[in-house]
Amino acid sequence: MIQDADLETLRRVVHGPLNSPGGPGFAVDTAGFNPSVVQRPDAVLGAAGVEDVQNAVRWAAERGIPVGIQATGHGAAAAMDEGLLINTSRLQDLAVDPDAGTVTVGAGVRWRSVLEETVLLGLTGPHGSSGTVGVTGYASGGGLPLMGRALGFASDHVQAMDVVTPDGSLRHLEAGNAEDAGLFAALRGGKGNFGVITSMTLGLTPFREFYGGGIMYPEDAGTEVLAAFRAWTPQLPTDVSASLAFLHLPDVPFLPEELRGTSPVHLRFAVFGSREEGDTLLEPMRHVSAPFMDTAGPMDYGAVGSIHMDPDEPVPSLDRGTLLAELPDELAAGLLGQVGPGSHTPLMMTELRLMGGSLALDPPFEDAVSGREAGFNLYSVGLNVPPAADATAAALDRLDVVVGPYVAGALVNLRGPARTEAGAQPAWDAEVFARLQATKAAYDPQNLFRFGHAVPLPVS
Repeated sequence: MIQDADLETLRRVVHGPLNSPGGPGFAVDTAGFNPSVVQRPDAVLGAAGVEDVQNAVRWAAERGIPVGIQATGHGAAAAMDEGLLINTSRLQDLAVDPDAGTVTVGAGVRWRSVLEETVLLGLTGPHGSSGTVGVTGYASGGGLPLMGRALGFASDHVQAMDVVTPDGSLRHLEAGNAEDAGLFAALRGGKGNFGVITSMTLGLTPFREFYGGGIMYPEDAGTEVLAAFRAWTPQLPTDVSASLAFLHLPDVPFLPEELRGTSPVHLRFAVFGSREEGDTLLEPMRHVSAPFMDTAGPMDYGAVGSIHMDPDEPVPSLDRGTLLAELPDELAAGLLGQVGPGSHTPLMMTELRLMGGSLALDPPFEDAVSGREAGFNLYSVGLNVPPAADATAAALDRLDVVVGPYVAGALVNLRGPARTEAGAQPAWDAEVFARLQATKAAYDPQNLFRFGHAVPLPVS
């Protein structure tokens, strides 16, 4: 528990609101995108600027008080139960440099705001399926872009960042700069284990035409659709994005009325290309079964978030993700048994996303992303409120058993809740994890940043 006298000391050196539980802004500044993850720090600071972050980190380091970081709250992998939470959502600076082809954002900026500025210029960035996700938290975890097969991971596009390290210093890191190169690598895939990112510069990608959308099939076509998807994806060009989601949607207000209480199979598709190119590539899947909805075609890139139909409002959920080396017959059959036709699974969505393409390439500079060699990412999510919560957890456990023999690691942003039980595997492969631990020892020997997908200090 933080002492009142210590909080008063911090309050004198910051400009943003500082609240303890029950304070006027505590609930707002601790709330994340997943309402079922309730943060209970001893205090929360709504940082008004970089100086607030520096002063708060120095204050915490002097007292040995652990620090958590949150902007949009999409990455809340575990609830804090002590320490100081620094909310960076007020850091909203956004600057696009069309000549350099870059965007520089503050720690609170969401991808939707970036696209509103860049699409009009014929530029886009390595964003995910939802525009409500924050840029820096997303990229610091690697970031799996919607157009990842064309663009690679979001971390591949990070050119520079400013970060407040556990000693309170503000460091400017740039790609190719030998000074703090290990820290720059760790912060691109290693999440918030090494300090507070206050701004980030990413390279943008020019585009002219874009084709995207989805095809909805009835539930009873799931077996046929999955077979067609497995035959179709190896034939796709390496810059085409595709995923298949088995949906089992509850009858709840946040869903479109026509989909409430239904269990369709949803193919998602996107390519930087013309109508002719898109139609030709998608034709094999349009002849599968009897789709009841087809939204794929040339589209305004500003509406790219509609492809996956992710919710814009917070949903209490429990999720889990893993990488798969391949998708053999046995695994396909097992997945169908768990989430396919007639399964009556409580999981709202189970998505198979095609990896490969630029996602499989080595990064331009060393980073901390694991799993570049994977064939698919499997991601499942269900409601995490009674009475559905227990059923969701049990369904995720059953799915883990089915996919266990085929697991090829995990992407930390999509792994789900942090696993702290004895013997739990880290969210990175052994070589990357060893590098992260070495960086942790060098920059955060106090283990000040220990929440979420935490990298522990190496055992001496």
